[in-house]
Amino acid sequence: MRLGINLGYWGAGMDGDNLAVAQEADRLGYAVCWAAEAYGSDAPTVLSWVAARTERIDVGSAIFQIPARTPAMTAMTAATLDSLSGGRFRLGLGVSGPQVSEGWYGVKFDKPLARTREYVDIVRKALSRERLSYEGAHWTLPLPDGPGKPLKLTVHPTRERIPLYIAAIGPKNLEQTGEIADGALLIFPSAEHLEETALAPLRAGRAKAGLTMEGFDVCPTLPLAVGDDVDALADMFRPYTALYVGGMGSRKQNFYNKLATRMGYGAEAADIQDRYLSGDKDGAAAAVPRRLIDQTALLGPVERIAERMQAYAAAGVTTLTLAPAGFTLDERIAALRAGTEALEKAGLA
Repeated sequence: MRLGINLGYWGAGMDGDNLAVAQEADRLGYAVCWAAEAYGSDAPTVLSWVAARTERIDVGSAIFQIPARTPAMTAMTAATLDSLSGGRFRLGLGVSGPQVSEGWYGVKFDKPLARTREYVDIVRKALSRERLSYEGAHWTLPLPDGPGKPLKLTVHPTRERIPLYIAAIGPKNLEQTGEIADGALLIFPSAEHLEETALAPLRAGRAKAGLTMEGFDVCPTLPLAVGDDVDALADMFRPYTALYVGGMGSRKQNFYNKLATRMGYGAEAADIQDRYLSGDKDGAAAAVPRRLIDQTALLGPVERIAERMQAYAAAGVTTLTLAPAGFTLDERIAALRAGTEALEKAGLA
């Protein structure tokens, strides 16, 4: 099992340290550094900055939002980043959610699975440097009855095939991801529930495409906090978990709330959402079960984290992406180093 790091959103208050964290991850031998985007910083700019200041670590988008860019623009960006980084770019895609898609980008959040499939088809076709023509329900290239003509990407990516990942939570999205992608980006992953919440539908999608899980990258992101007081460490992530389970999306369409329900926390997830959407964010955070946080984060001393890493590896994780917690750069660097130490103690390095 390999380790990755997720810098999260640029502009979250730790920007001055993020480059140093990425450089330390590069020095420690982490496999990939991911950056996110929502409606603040964009991921390509961050990734180009990190790639220019590192040597070996891959840089990946977790995620490029599908409603933010046409598929051809995404192919251009991917090819450019792969070329500039010397073949170190990984393309992660996701549909985002209805509030961001419709509120920020003005793109209707409808038929996300079909839209994702077409988007991936076009991106892959463009990156193959074929002349780009496509006829689908969501995109038609070139536009009919106009001056457009099929064009070919002029940039040569360093690799023939840039690894393509999809951020997936729901069973149908996971199954399609297994069918059409090279890896899955997972959030709030529990080693104890990974088979039924992710691996089974991914495996079904692979089988549909005539493939096995061999070579497919199962890549969950987990917060990491090192210390002896596990309860205190868990409390650090109560607002984060409450935000996603309670407030990320609408009452009817919250993918994270549904995931918590599939993990056996249906009543608790409903309570968290009720509190959060009524404006009681502190109450929502207090209502998050400690066990839910512990199951979806790496908490405690190095030895305990090593045991949890073994559980994730046994469950089928191939790249474990860490989001190291800390109030200072030194604390985040220490957490990174603890991650490497734990991987070695687990016998997984």
